[in-house]
Amino acid sequence: MSSLLSVSDIMKLQTVKYANLGSLAILVFDYCITFSEEVQCTWFKPWDLTRVIFIISRYLPFAGVGMTAYDALRVSDQCTSAVEENIVHVICIVAAEALLVIRTWAFWQKSRKLLIGLVVYSVLTIIAAIAADSTPTMLIPGEEPPSGTCYFESTRNATIVYLFLAMYESVMLILNVYKRVHDYKNLRSRIVITLYHDGMFYMLCILTVTLVNVIIGGALPSAYSNMFDSLQLVVHSVLASRILFRLRRSNEHVHAPLSTTMARYSGRLFTTFVEVNEWDEDC
Repeated sequence: MSSLLSVSDIMKLQTVKYANLGSLAILVFDYCITFSEEVQCTWFKPWDLTRVIFIISRYLPFAGVGMTAYDALRVSDQCTSAVEENIVHVICIVAAEALLVIRTWAFWQKSRKLLIGLVVYSVLTIIAAIAADSTPTMLIPGEEPPSGTCYFESTRNATIVYLFLAMYESVMLILNVYKRVHDYKNLRSRIVITLYHDGMFYMLCILTVTLVNVIIGGALPSAYSNMFDSLQLVVHSVLASRILFRLRRSNEHVHAPLSTTMARYSGRLFTTFVEVNEWDEDC
């Protein structure tokens, strides 16, 4: 690709801009239709670490997606630093993945060994992803954005970042499937089923978007490299919130206490194993 874009390349970049603006619209629309549920489930609850992570996952994507949309629509010839935007994106993804870790940890009955293993794996994944994105060496051969230009494109090293993320999300998926088959196969608790099915749907959706970003970054022209950059944040934020709200709606249909089911919700996103009637006292 030369420094002057062809008509074809301009059309590709225009498509990418529309895709990022569409992701912002999805985020705003979902927030509007779930705001009342957020008030009912999280407002006026005690503050703890999990609620802080939820707030970050819920609200920081507005800044991240907004910055990406602004960058996509920028018409100035002057290059601007993308460091702040990248930092916000990383924090958004880390917060959403932290909710995934907490949910998996709860599903594994708060196993200390599992939590330590996941935290260590999370830190290693973050370090590896940042290193891959920061290296000046092109790790994947192929077409790169023209040097000295400020088009809305990323290098193919971003593919490595998404690949690390896809591996991480695959591990979360496997852990949950294993626990469901191994320990909860014959358990018919509505809350357990909701926690598992919604969690699987959440992880499969974000894993799908991540894999799509891997394919786009590794196989398609560089002009498409940022097509689903915003969608990655939006999917994390939207589905992380919906898991909480879905759990609450499921709990409203539970009336009889069980000897082994999911725990009370006391302003937290995760659950532990106690009686259902305790959970009913809160959200």
